[in-house]
Amino acid sequence: MIKPFDFYFDFVSPYSFLAHKEIRKIEKKEGIKFRYKPILVGGLHNLHGIKAPAFIPAKAKHMIRDCKLIAVKNGVKFKFNSYFPIRSLNLMRGVFVAEEDNIKSYYVDSIFNTIWQDGLNMNDQVIVEKVLKNLNINPKTFILRSTSSQIKDSLRKKTNDAYEKGIFGAPTFVVNNKIFWGQDRIEFALAESNK
Repeated sequence: MIKPFDFYFDFVSPYSFLAHKEIRKIEKKEGIKFRYKPILVGGLHNLHGIKAPAFIPAKAKHMIRDCKLIAVKNGVKFKFNSYFPIRSLNLMRGVFVAEEDNIKSYYVDSIFNTIWQDGLNMNDQVIVEKVLKNLNINPKTFILRSTSSQIKDSLRKKTNDAYEKGIFGAPTFVVNNKIFWGQDRIEFALAESNK
């Protein structure tokens, strides 16, 4: 029996998107729910004093090709976003607002798809508002709530907690206090959750 476990993610990460798609398949097949833990991966990198692979040209070039290979292998519709990197701060804060409104799963699915399947420029506030409106979310109210000090503190706390646990990137899975980094480690996380 697979026990639910933690999935640390950021919308900016294409690997988080690919892991998310696998998670949804597993949830459907196994009848479990993963615990989605929103973090700001840029903040996490800063805390660790490391540079994201996306900002190292040779790695960035490989990353695009790598993501496409994984998507094809897993049968996932994927389009590397031409507006990358997406500034995910407010989108990640939105996860906490969506959780308050009991639409977290819907919001996460939709924002991931908007970025990594539809390729929309989620750096553009006008587009963000249109996307939220299309999700039947009042954009003005939602965005205002996402900038409250309580919501800002929630994302900061989740990111700091991840740092304290030794998490250094996204996606990361945590099972039985063990860290599994990368979308290609999900099978190891699943095996650990069966123990």
